This record gives sequence, C-alpha cells and structure tokens, in this order.
Amino acid sequence: MASPITVPALGESVTEATVAKWFKTVGEVVTSGEPLVELETDKVTVEVPAPASGVLASIDAVAGSNVGVGALLGSVDAKAGAQPAPPPPKPVAAETAPVAEAMGLSPAVKRLVEENKLDPAGIPASGKDGRLTKEDVVNYLEKKTAVPAPAAPSPVATTPAAPKASQPNEERVRMSRLRKRIAERLKEAQNTAAMLTTFNEVDMSALMAIRNQYKDSFEKKHGVRIGFMSFFVKAAIAGLKEFPAVNGEIDGDELVYKNHYDIGVAVGTPQGLVVPVVRGADKLSFAEVEKTIGELGKKARDGKLALEDLAGGTFTISNGGVYGSLMSTPILNPPQSGILGMHKIQERPMVVGGQIIARPMMYLALSYDHRIIDGREAVSFLVRVKECIEDPQRILLDL
Repeated sequence: MASPITVPALGESVTEATVAKWFKTVGEVVTSGEPLVELETDKVTVEVPAPASGVLASIDAVAGSNVGVGALLGSVDAKAGAQPAPPPPKPVAAETAPVAEAMGLSPAVKRLVEENKLDPAGIPASGKDGRLTKEDVVNYLEKKTAVPAPAAPSPVATTPAAPKASQPNEERVRMSRLRKRIAERLKEAQNTAAMLTTFNEVDMSALMAIRNQYKDSFEKKHGVRIGFMSFFVKAAIAGLKEFPAVNGEIDGDELVYKNHYDIGVAVGTPQGLVVPVVRGADKLSFAEVEKTIGELGKKARDGKLALEDLAGGTFTISNGGVYGSLMSTPILNPPQSGILGMHKIQERPMVVGGQIIARPMMYLALSYDHRIIDGREAVSFLVRVKECIEDPQRILLDL
C-alpha cells in the first residue's frame, strides 16, 4: 500500500517551497518519522518525515522543484517494507502485454504499445466502443516526444530553467529561496523606508569588568556563559521604553506603537542571515536572555528554526563585531523601524580626566526609519544605550 509524501503546511503567508534535497533514493528502506526530504522556504528549511515504514517507492518532485502546500513529493510503499527484500521491478513490457490482450487491441496497436513500453489504459482512445487505434498511439507518441516531461513529474511541481553556461574561472550556483527572500526584504527596506543611520561609541570597560568578575559564578549557577548580548538587549529595551517610536512601525497611514519587546537577534548561517526573536525580552532575566539567544543561534546554524521563531520581532540587534567589523550601517528589517548595530571592541586612546588612556571602545550604529523616528529620538535612544552599557547598574536599578 502506497503512502503519499506531501508538502506540509508551511506557516502563515508561506504557500510554496523548493525541494532542497532528498535523503533517500527510490528503493531504499525507510522508517516512519525518518526525515526523507528537505524543503526550503523563504524563511526556514523544513524536513518532511516518512509517513510510514517501508520502501521509498517514488520521487515525484526532484531537487530544485518548486512545490505548493499539499503537493505530492513522492510515496512510500509500506507493503514492500514488510518483505525481507523488495522484489526486483518487472519489465514494463511484461506488464503491458497482459493489459494489451485484455483490452482487445489489434496486433498493430499491441506491437506499438509493447515496443514503446506504454500503458494502453493511459492513452486516450477514439475508436469504436472506446477501442484504442494505431492513430491514437502514434499521436500519443508524437505528443510525448514533442513535449518531453521530467522524470516522475508532479502536477504542481515546476523545475527551474537550466542556468546559463559558466564562463571560464566562474561558477554559477542557483540562488536559494532564503537568499532570494533576503534580497527582496533588503531592497524593500531601501525602497520603502526613509532610512538614516546615527553613530556613537561606547566605553566597554565597566561591562568587561563585570563580565570578568562574575563569569564563573554566573555560569556555575545558571549553566550558561554571560555575554555582552544580554546587556545590549536590556540596554536597548531601556531605550525603547523611553523612545517608543523606535519600537514602532508604520502600517498604511497609521503609526503602531508596541508595548511589548520582542527583540530580534541577527544570526549568520551558511544559508544566509536570519533573525530569530527573543520574545518578551523585558520580562526575562539576563540568564534567560543568554539561554534563549544560545538556543536560537544553535537552531539557526542547524537549520532547525521554525517560522514562529522568526515572526513578530519589534526591534533588531546585529553584532557585526563577531566578524571583525569596526563600523557599518545596518539595514532595517521590515516592518521594524530601528536596528542597532554592534561592532568590534578595539582599544583606542581616549582622553579621560585630562589624561590619554587606552580604553576598549565599540562603535554603535542605529539605522532608523525617519518617517516615524525623528533625529532627536534616534540620537537620544543611542545615547541611552551608551549610558546603560558604560554604567550597567542603570539597567539593574531602572535608571
């Protein structure tokens, strides 16, 4: 008995996916629940499990095919899996011959069907009493030759056009659905928002001292290392509460001010940049923020993020410093109106109390949508973040 493998529901507003790869080939034994095929949407990758134990009987949507929700990907033969070994496939001619006899085909038609290994039941018949004629078979063959179909076609699956030939010293790689979506969203941000960036710098001395002082006891108690990101999340929330426009968005001709703080944290993966969301970050402790960021980062790198992990962020933080970036202008993550960019910590000579002292400094950047956020609010927000990082007690005392 064949069990169909179909495209599952992909989440709100996602109706199509691309077949990234199959983990099994036709004829291989599979176990119920075992991942069989990986689908790539414009947000996440999804593994489709085997619907039953047995043998992978067919692949109806090959790698690279675009498929809609509910589309047939392939099938599992559960009955075959119960046998010690799957029987060898029978020649097609041997299967069609008895059918040809049963349908009362003429010798000429029978010969054509058997020579071309056709199933007469699948050929439209125009003869008397629904009989199949030689002309029916010839027309079917001509049509099949004129419009070749891919192996094991799917009614809703489409195969992308073959890429252009690569030039010498070039390599052409098909753009992934995620990369396409990233490109669309970045261009959307540029085309829609009145995007500006303001900069500041922050002295990391106090924060680094706290981290060094408590890192061992923090990890021992909470089972997670204390990092800089939790402090920046909390500092950003302090600024967002004071300047709510930075946490808002534009919806048509309305301004939406959000009183919840779901902070997106940009994560680089081999497939591209994704922004999982730390929900209700204002209600989480420092340890809970660190744990959540760690879990989301691991899921992102393993390709295990779900759609709900990515949806609904109100503000984003991106740390280009982990890659060595000294300064950059982060781009907005629509429909959000603000994104905070962190950068590399680097010792620089600073004048403190009339003395030149080497201090660990970080440049901060806030890109914002000038349609909803005024320059005064943007600059003040960034100053608020700076104050919280340079004097972390402000976060703890809500000052």
